[in-house]
Amino acid sequence: MHTIQAGASPTVTQMQVIPVAGRDSMLLNLCGAHAPYFTRILVLLTDSAGHVGMGEVPGSNGILLALQKLVPLVEGSEVARYNRTLNALRGAIAGASHQVTSSAEAAVMKQPHEINLRLENVITAVEAALLDLLGQHLGVPVCELLGSGQQRGHVPMLAYLFYVGDRRRTELPYPTGDKGDGWYRVRNEEALTPEQIADLAAASVDRYGFKDFKLKGGVMRAEDEIEAVAAIKRRFPQARATIDPNGAWSLAQAIAACRGKGDILAYAEDPCGPEDGYSGREIMAEFKRATGIRTATNMVATDWRQMAHSHMLGAVDIPLADPHFWTMQGSVRLAQLCHDWGLTWGSHSNNHFDVSLAMFTHAAAAAPGEITAIDTHWIWQEGQERLTREPLQIVGGQVAVPDRPGLGIEPDMERIMRAHALYRQVGANARDDAMAMRCLFPNWKYDPKKPSYAR
Repeated sequence: MHTIQAGASPTVTQMQVIPVAGRDSMLLNLCGAHAPYFTRILVLLTDSAGHVGMGEVPGSNGILLALQKLVPLVEGSEVARYNRTLNALRGAIAGASHQVTSSAEAAVMKQPHEINLRLENVITAVEAALLDLLGQHLGVPVCELLGSGQQRGHVPMLAYLFYVGDRRRTELPYPTGDKGDGWYRVRNEEALTPEQIADLAAASVDRYGFKDFKLKGGVMRAEDEIEAVAAIKRRFPQARATIDPNGAWSLAQAIAACRGKGDILAYAEDPCGPEDGYSGREIMAEFKRATGIRTATNMVATDWRQMAHSHMLGAVDIPLADPHFWTMQGSVRLAQLCHDWGLTWGSHSNNHFDVSLAMFTHAAAAAPGEITAIDTHWIWQEGQERLTREPLQIVGGQVAVPDRPGLGIEPDMERIMRAHALYRQVGANARDDAMAMRCLFPNWKYDPKKPSYAR
């Protein structure tokens, strides 16, 4: 018999929490217009074998402060006992309901931190980096460590398209784009009409080969946004396309806009939300019954309890389980549930760097059964921003799952420090969507039931 030695895997020797910023186009949505910058948080873990693991999550101050205070619980932990470490972090954040198991954990719990955070965002940053380290230690990709292991060699991505405001009407430092007619230019030019949206789609196909499209709605009138999706379908009749107005439409507006549009919409993402005392889940179920259009969400089924209610109501066909908000393990667990229950798994995204692209890819690679092409904002940053030496590539509308150990990426510390310097310069003013929109309409105010532009 062989004796198994405790502590056979490396230990974490250093945890770095690095806020970073990147540049963005003037992308319109229900909340206004993206500012010229967005923020994210990187976690870099170094282990005793010299490997570096990476994780990336949204960039709020609450998440940043929580991660900084959790460093004592991560440093010194054993990579292979990552679930023990993650449970300690959950307990430290959750507080009183958790039994303190170490003096370091007690010290963390005594320090108050900003309430404005989501537990899973904090956990995922460390989880991804630990899984990256474990994959490197074992010599296998992260997707082999999730769920039942790797299910596919390529992950389909969709072209996440936006209406684009006229940056020239502002004094904000938006990117100007490259010369010529390619994607790198048009992603920074005004796009407000159905034909301009179709032009964006065509440019994204030329650059990335997409076969699936999503238009961020909540900007124009419902019927005009459906016409923009129809314009994409006229250019690419075999493509799958959807619209996401973030629940801006009333139930009546959503039914009027989408009924009979099954030839245009592969599904509708959050076409409507809560109204007249009914929850968003109840209203979405009514929309499905009235239109026969499949639904997706990242608004009404964003945790397990909401998911249970959504399923009982028959409200959602495609839960968009972004691993940054469900954890990587949780996202794949939901994908397994979707497979068993006859639902379709997908993933939401927000502005992100190439570390998140790798995280999305490995989670989707481990999702069993049918999945929908997953969201990615990377096309709006690709070519001007990167934090790894060789980012994964979108080719033919999909990303090849790397066969390299871990996440299959390597940090580029020079670029990371450059992005950190940009964060220190602009972080406090990043992603204020109302500020950017007021450059176009000085008295503009957010209204969750009014289109942001065509009021």
